[in-house]
This record gives sequence, structure tokens and C-alpha cells, in this order.
Amino acid sequence: MEKEKALSHSILELLGGTDNLASLSHCMTRLRVTPKNPDQVQVEELKTLAGVMGVVWLADQLQIILGPGTVTKVARHMEEDTGLKSGEIQDRKAEVQDLNRTPFKQFLRRLASIFVPLIPAIVAGGIIMGITNVIIHSFDVSEKNQWVILLSSISKIIFAYLAIFVGINTAREFGGTPALGGVAGGLIIFPDIANVTLFGEALVPNRGGLIGVLLAAWFITVIERRLRRFIPSVIDIIVTPTLAVLVTGFATYIILQPLGGFIADGITGGLKGLMEAGGAAGAAISGAVLAGTFLPLVMTGLHQGLIPIHMELLNKTGLDPLWTILGMAGAGQVGAAFAIYLKSRNQMLKNVIKGGLPVGILGIGEPLIYGVTLPLGRPFLTACLGAAVGGAVQGAFGTATVAIGVSGLPAALLLAPGQLHLFLLGVLAAYGAGFLFTWLFGFNRGMDQTFGGEPSATSKFP
Repeated sequence: MEKEKALSHSILELLGGTDNLASLSHCMTRLRVTPKNPDQVQVEELKTLAGVMGVVWLADQLQIILGPGTVTKVARHMEEDTGLKSGEIQDRKAEVQDLNRTPFKQFLRRLASIFVPLIPAIVAGGIIMGITNVIIHSFDVSEKNQWVILLSSISKIIFAYLAIFVGINTAREFGGTPALGGVAGGLIIFPDIANVTLFGEALVPNRGGLIGVLLAAWFITVIERRLRRFIPSVIDIIVTPTLAVLVTGFATYIILQPLGGFIADGITGGLKGLMEAGGAAGAAISGAVLAGTFLPLVMTGLHQGLIPIHMELLNKTGLDPLWTILGMAGAGQVGAAFAIYLKSRNQMLKNVIKGGLPVGILGIGEPLIYGVTLPLGRPFLTACLGAAVGGAVQGAFGTATVAIGVSGLPAALLLAPGQLHLFLLGVLAAYGAGFLFTWLFGFNRGMDQTFGGEPSATSKFP
């Protein structure tokens, strides 16, 4: 704990001191701060600080990559020193003032803000579901076994009520009342609507999935905010939420849920068609393209916005082939990092790799991205090539998960029955290709000498 405390103090000093922080929060791997005066931040010194794996500016927010576990402890120490509460954002203007963002990037960032807080629960549910799956199929335990039913029930809670959580976070993201957003999410999944027929067609619970939830929760936020413009404050607490729910309810079942269903069907149908076109060869090409281009999305943190697509695949087919393919992005990077570790004589670089490799194998790629491959440049590209090879193998074999939650090797727990050996072959292919491409083309003596500003005259390469 003393190590994390010292790191916290060093980061605070380089950030300009406690008085220079407007907000403090953290995710699984990154410490996120909004400095009041960015000019006081010593960015280059932060990048070379021992324990820091990378530094990224996003608009006015500074994201410091520390890795899982460490970031939580450092954030706790910074809370004590600054009086700020982690996750308590005082100024969110940084999220909308980046003039270089395209509307699509802004859209993905908002999706990420909605889903990132839900990741711990999704991971827990996915792992427990995977363990239950292993118990049933590997140990020949009946699905009617009471303990299996209990485990299955625990694992499904987050997924059964995910629409509510997403609705709450959507309303919060767009400046509405979180509870009303939860109600909007509930409109989509409420089972009683199956007894209602509108315009000659019965309503279908969960039609449109999370896409419908996002539409409904956004809509209720818009209605709520507009109603408050003219509803007198003395009756606002009664009239505004009532009208917002009524208007949203009718709009959801008449317009938004069918629209969400149309969009969801188009996305899932398009992805299925992409994976099935051309047989195994076509699936391999699609898998290579998807996996090979996924690391740049991870680099920006926008990959969390894909969660609705994963959930729609599971809702429609019960399987998610996209999860295993995209997971190869991290596997290619692990292979690349291992090649650099064996070639390098730069002790600082080797130490960064030693810290990032274990969590990279477990599916958390940011430490290796920001600490190793991206700063070096070329290894980032060779890692993408390794990922493409792994994605091609997963696509050709048709591997898929029955849930989402974890990536990397732990994703083996989520696989459809009978696919473990195929999945592991894909992982090994990504490891090997990432290693080979990086060893041959991705890393040279000049990179070794300049990393971290430490010359390494003893570097020798075959």
C-alpha cells in the first residue's frame, strides 16, 4: 500500500498539486482527472514516472494508465489527499468541447459512458454463467440440480435487468432523472406487454433489446427536460414525471420499440451475413478484418460502445461470435509484447512489459497498448497483424460465447460447449503471429535505445 501511496503523491505533484484538480475518477485501468489549469500538468514527467504505463489527453481530461488493482488504490489515496470523491465529476464540459470529434465518435463516447460503469457486474455475471456452463457440460451435472439452478439464477441477474441499469445510466448521461431512465428501460422488457396488441400486431417484450432501451431512455430525458421549461415548480414533482412516463410509454410502444427492433435486426443480420458469406474462407476474412482493426478502438476507449451489439447477438441467437474474434486483438498484443521482452535490453521497457503481460493475458489490454506497443509505434501495427491471424482462425472455426464478461484466456469459460480446443488454437495463433511479426519486423535496436529516455548500448539482436 505504501508503494501506491508514494505513486499517488508523485502523480499529484506532477498534476500541479491538489488545488489544480477539478475532478477525479477511475475505471478498470485508468485514473481520470480534470485539471483546472492544464498548463500546470507536467505531462512528459508523468509519462516517465515509474508505475505509469501511459498518459492520454481526451479533450480536457487526462487519463493516466496504471493497470488494474493499482489504479483503485492510487485513486483511494488521491481521494484522501484532495477531498474529491472518485467518480464525482464536477465539470463534464471536457466531454463535449473537443472540436476535433466527429458526431460518430461523440456517439460512441456516450455509449461508453453508459456501459463502462456496468462492466464489473457484467464481468461477474459472465464468469459465474461460464462456471455454471462448465459444471453442466464437463461434469455431467443435470441442469435441474438445485445448486446449478441457483448459480444460473445468480449469473443472470445483471442480464435480466440490464435494460433497467442501461436506462438509468442513459438518463444520467443526457441530463435526465436516472429513475425515469430506469422506467424507460423497463418499458422495453416488461413481460405484461405481450398481452397487448397494437395495430393488429402483438407487442414483444425485449424487442429491440438495448438499442430500444437507449432510444426510450434518451426520449424520456428529452421529454422531461422540455416539460420542465413550462411546468410550475410547485407542481413539477407531480406533473413532470407523470407526463414524461405517459408520453414515453406510448411513444415507446408505437415508435421507439419497433424502430429499435428494426435497427437491432439490421445489425445482427448484417454481422451474421458477414460471418456466413463465403463459408469458412469468408468467415476467416471477416474475422481477420474485425480483429485486426479492433485495437485502435480499444486505444480510444470506444470499444465499450459495442456492448449493445454483443447483447443483441446473444438475444437473437444465443451466441456471440464477435466476442471471440475481437478478443484476439489483445492476444496479438500479448505475442508482440513477449517478442519485445525477449529482444530488449532496456530494463525499464522490460519492467513495463512484466507488469502489463499478466493482465494482458487476462484480457485487459490498455497497459500494454499505452505502456509498450503504442509508444514504440511499429509493434502496435504488428500486434494488429497478429490479432488478424487469430481473428481469422476464430472466424473460420465459428467459435462463439454464450455470454459476455471477460476476454483473453478467461473467455474460455464463456464458450459454447465443445469449442474450447478451437478457441485455444485461435489464441495460440494470435500469440504466435503477434510474436513472429514483431520479432521479424516490429522491433529494432533504435527503439530499444530510446524507450523511456534510457540508452541501452548493450542491446544486441540476432
